[in-house]
Amino acid sequence: AVAFLCNRIKRSCTASLSSTVCYCAFLNVILHSVVVVCLCNVQYFENLFLLFRFSEMADIITESSTVTTVSETTEVRCQEKTRGGLCYEVILSEPEVKATPPKRPNSPNNNKNVSIQDIEDKLRAAEERRQQLELNKVAALSAQIMKIEEASRKKDEQTNNFISVTRDALEQKMETHIGKREAYIHELKSKMKDHIDTVEKTRLSLEQQCDEVRSALEEKMNSASHQRDENIKKMLERLKAHNERQEEIKENIEVTEEVLKTERSKRLETKLTAAELNREKEIQRKLEVIKKNERRAEIVRQNKANNVSEPQTIASSG
Repeated sequence: AVAFLCNRIKRSCTASLSSTVCYCAFLNVILHSVVVVCLCNVQYFENLFLLFRFSEMADIITESSTVTTVSETTEVRCQEKTRGGLCYEVILSEPEVKATPPKRPNSPNNNKNVSIQDIEDKLRAAEERRQQLELNKVAALSAQIMKIEEASRKKDEQTNNFISVTRDALEQKMETHIGKREAYIHELKSKMKDHIDTVEKTRLSLEQQCDEVRSALEEKMNSASHQRDENIKKMLERLKAHNERQEEIKENIEVTEEVLKTERSKRLETKLTAAELNREKEIQRKLEVIKKNERRAEIVRQNKANNVSEPQTIASSG
């Protein structure tokens, strides 16, 4: 809770005041918190500190003994760098027989008889010493707190003095800056006026030049449009003559095509008539050949029939 409160106060102080004032306020809060905690239970923090120290010493002793044991029982050979890291061989030594740990000596027995009064006196003296120590610690802390408060008060006075001096210096600088600014603005206005006059003159001259260029362009456009109309007329006349020439050529081509068609049809008719005559002649020739073959076949059949009838007559006569 104290740490959380300190962090919150430190954050708020850092956001609002300067670094030195924040640090003093932060120390003041920490010291007040420590005083409250110490007044609540001083003995608890002393025991906690002793336990922390004992645990640190035990960790150091354990680490040193572990390192010594590992270095005595192992051996590293053949170290060699590889692509992924370091390659080496670890050779373990022979196991050793551990000796039995020594027994802890027993605490001595006090045979002296201690009375209850002595114990109460010792406890009372211890309580008085503890209270005296607490009072001394509280007095020391209160003295430190007073010193810190005095330092913070002086720091506040110095800060206020610095703020007042800085404010006066800044006001003087602002007055000087305002005078310089007004002079600069006046000079800038005069320069801007001269610049505006120059720009106005340049604008008028540019407008005059633009009017001249515009009139020249209009004349050129008129002459160009007249020239374009004449060129269009000439092109139309040329196209008309070209179309007439195309019509004449087309008529000539049609006439020649008609002549060629008539000649081609005549040649085809003559070829067809010649082919028809040749076909009729071929048909007559083939018919004559067929007739000759039929007559020859008839003669062969008659001869066969005669040859067959002669053996029968011979057999009947015999």
